[in-house]
Amino acid sequence: MDPAVSATTTQLPSAIAGFPLRSWAFAIRIWMASVVALLASFWLQLEAPASAMLTVMILAEPTRGQALEKAGFRLIATLVGVAASIAIVGALSQTRDLLLVAFALWMGLCIYACGLLDGYRAYAAVLSGYTVAFIAIQQIDNPQGVFEAATERGAAIAVGVLSITLVNDLLLAPDRHPQLGAQLTALHQRVRNYARAVIRREATDAMAVAVLIREIVTLRSDISSLGAESSSGPVRSAAARSAMVALVAELQAARALAALPARSDTALRERWASMFDLSPEELSKISSRDQDSPDSDQAPLRWAFGELMRRDAEVRLHLVALKSVVRPSWSWRAPLYRSQRIAIENGVRAAACVAAASLVFVLAGWPSASSALSLVAVALGLGATTPAPRTFTTLGFIGAPIAVGLTGILEFVVLNGVSDFPLLAIGLAPFLIGAALMATSLNPVWAGLGKVNLIFISAIFAPSNPQTYNPQSFLFTSLFTCAAMSVLLATQYLIPPVSNRQRRRWLLASAWHDLRLLLDRPDRRYAPEEAAFRDAVRVGQIASAGPNEAEYRTSVEHALAYFDQAAAIRCGAARLARLTDSALAALVVNARAALAARDPQLMRAAADSLCAHAETDHAAAARAALVVAGAIVEQAPAAAIHVQGARS
Repeated sequence: MDPAVSATTTQLPSAIAGFPLRSWAFAIRIWMASVVALLASFWLQLEAPASAMLTVMILAEPTRGQALEKAGFRLIATLVGVAASIAIVGALSQTRDLLLVAFALWMGLCIYACGLLDGYRAYAAVLSGYTVAFIAIQQIDNPQGVFEAATERGAAIAVGVLSITLVNDLLLAPDRHPQLGAQLTALHQRVRNYARAVIRREATDAMAVAVLIREIVTLRSDISSLGAESSSGPVRSAAARSAMVALVAELQAARALAALPARSDTALRERWASMFDLSPEELSKISSRDQDSPDSDQAPLRWAFGELMRRDAEVRLHLVALKSVVRPSWSWRAPLYRSQRIAIENGVRAAACVAAASLVFVLAGWPSASSALSLVAVALGLGATTPAPRTFTTLGFIGAPIAVGLTGILEFVVLNGVSDFPLLAIGLAPFLIGAALMATSLNPVWAGLGKVNLIFISAIFAPSNPQTYNPQSFLFTSLFTCAAMSVLLATQYLIPPVSNRQRRRWLLASAWHDLRLLLDRPDRRYAPEEAAFRDAVRVGQIASAGPNEAEYRTSVEHALAYFDQAAAIRCGAARLARLTDSALAALVVNARAALAARDPQLMRAAADSLCAHAETDHAAAARAALVVAGAIVEQAPAAAIHVQGARS
């Protein structure tokens, strides 16, 4: 038989039981890391080996860089939580009620900080909050044991972090940068397709643009994890981050081109659209006379197209730098938009939920209510890092009884009194591997249930040395776990999170406020491209808030209008700043005033004045930028009613 034919007929399957091989590899790594963590905890005779296993479950990430970055932030957040626990208990050890109030305020503060961050920084903020629950609240009747509990928890967390790091390295956990490079390349192609449609004057949908912006900016947290993958990680991170910012700039350049009147020359439009398929060498051979005629009336259109091609070349450059691991000649930051209003509201609501849950457990008088309150804090904190906190709590409410049933089968059917560690490791395998496989599902519900079961199974089973098989203890732990999820879900219905509609209104109000003060109070920390990316993050947040609601499309269209205007005004101001000729000083002042007033007629008048008094390249570019800004502002929808509603 032909060896080539034999090789093709004996290929390994790409999936087993409906899950791809990479999901199986991830699940096996998580099981092995938990076994290593338990083995090390038993050998070191730690008092809280379950915390080491739980750390592995929380650090369950598919790639090495993500797990390492999350582990680093977990260690930092644990130190912050330990310090807060000691401070709170030291000041309020004799007043239980005030201690619970302080804990509620601390959780609110941490979730407020979570609202101002993203990725694993947001996770670290909430971890700092619920660490106090595990240390201070669970020692509420024994304040002298806080320092010892903090030491034991810190040691267990360190063991868990080292275990998952070791297993990921030995089993060659995949890096994130190949997949991230492929995602950026695919997004680049979609931006190009949108630009081609604009050039050909085909119909485009604002909703599709908003979704594209959201998909670009959501890569921000993943890109930050590239720095922890290897010694070349910082270079890859800088290249990927700059490519992401350049993609937003290219998309905005395409939208600026769409605001200008179309050329009637179909052949010219088709030639422009085909330029995206040319290599950089082929593009460099095309002279300006091959692109268009020297008609001055079409100068803004030619300039806008030139800006689009320049942005496309920047994206290409950074993608090549990412692939070749060569630090780009320049790099951009990717600033995050932070809504103080939403963060404060989230923090206040979280503090109220913790206070309400504390009141319920205190009035119930249960002997182990502190454990249930700790679970409330964990679920509330982890839910704050998701787009829909109440949905996360609902998954926890559904997943808790499932985890109880699975843990009962594990403890009293599969193991049933086993004390040998190898048998314990084998018994854990199907439960942890199965939950980890579910966590990799593309279905968000199944993925959420898988993640929840990884955490709950570890918390309810609570492995120890020697392992205890106490039905009464299992029953109480199970009841408190389910009670914690029930109480939290009930409090979130009584004190609901900020609605999507209200979030959109606040975000739109902030966009309108920033646009009004764009030139009066310029933010000099960021380059125009970086500031545009920050605005794009806000557009992505609006696009993520309630896509099935009635006002959603109107909100997205207004958000894109603010985004376009702000970018065009910044571009015009940057071009005017290059005009250093003293003879043009008065014209520059008038042009900046027109931009600040967002008056299209004044912008066109300022552009005509520049055209009449100067013929330099900088003046021509400034004139074109003013024309483009005027066209964008003129086409923007009226937003007075919408903004007035946002302030209410």
